[in-house]
Amino acid sequence: MSHPTPDPGRCPLCGADNRCAMEVERETGVPQGPCWCVDTRFPPDLLARLPPEAEGKACICAACVAKFAAGG
Repeated sequence: MSHPTPDPGRCPLCGADNRCAMEVERETGVPQGPCWCVDTRFPPDLLARLPPEAEGKACICAACVAKFAAGG
């Protein structure tokens, strides 16, 4: 069974824009500042929620990181 390729510009957990500066730069060729995720801690329990096909291909958004940190 094949899984759809994740959209690297969308959060694989909620589908929202993940605001990935690295992906914006890749798509547009316009240099971006450091991505918000560079200084963000992604707990292993949150990363475990990623669908296998999204690992290393799409970033979790800041809202999902904050929700997880708040106990959601």
